[in-house]
Amino acid sequence: MKKSILLTACCTMLVTLLSAQIKTPQPSPTAKISQEVGLTKVEVEYSRPSAKGRKVFGELVPFGDLWRTGANASTKVTFGEDVKVGETSLPKGTYALYTVPNTTQWEVVFYKDITLWGAPSPADYKTENIAASIKVPSMAVRDMVESLTIEISNLKNNGANLDIMWENTKVSVPFSLDTDSKVMADIKAQMEGPNAGTYYSAARYYYEEKKDLKQALNWVDQSLTKGGDKFWILRLKANIQADLGNYKDAIATAEKSSELAKKEGNMDYQRMNAKSIEEWKAKK
Repeated sequence: MKKSILLTACCTMLVTLLSAQIKTPQPSPTAKISQEVGLTKVEVEYSRPSAKGRKVFGELVPFGDLWRTGANASTKVTFGEDVKVGETSLPKGTYALYTVPNTTQWEVVFYKDITLWGAPSPADYKTENIAASIKVPSMAVRDMVESLTIEISNLKNNGANLDIMWENTKVSVPFSLDTDSKVMADIKAQMEGPNAGTYYSAARYYYEEKKDLKQALNWVDQSLTKGGDKFWILRLKANIQADLGNYKDAIATAEKSSELAKKEGNMDYQRMNAKSIEEWKAKK
């Protein structure tokens, strides 16, 4: 009797251990898509349930009910920049994607609270968390879509569509973004020439690599003209002047750098300038 009980216990433990080691596919595997739209990254993270012979819309997913638009955790959409969904402005960030399917049109909701598991209950669904809502027509597709599929299509510089497809149904959610103003601003900046930082970087590289120091001095002066006096730029100018043998001007520039560094509480530049000034005075 005792041997029988012991044998049964051992078998049970063995089955438990074997079960714990078996990894099986998830019924609704997760998926993540990432797409550049214009100058903005758009990402979607969702679970993909399959029809498996079932009637999806109207039965598995009832018409008129709020749906998580997937399975398991809520589907999440992330916009890298501000967008517009329909006529509603949507700040950049991550949103839960909920839908209310119907026979001829769907309501698509971008929801601020992304912590809920699945679709929120009526008690948890709060109007103030609706960042944007849009109604879009439901379209029939000829070929059966076995697993829920979300794609970003109709790519343009200033927008795209967020497509939701399953069974024989497809909805497209148009969104737009202001790529043009960013490109125009960049074009204007580039056409106006290098900025202070560009001139500083070029001057520093020439100084560090001991290239044409007169050109480096010209660039550092351009940086100061465009960006105003900065203690670190003046420090670079002083070093270039000293390497060119112009110690008198280097000392004056270093003293100005130290004054600005003192105002901003930077002790390191004050010490470096003081040490250099002492060395340069000995070489005058």
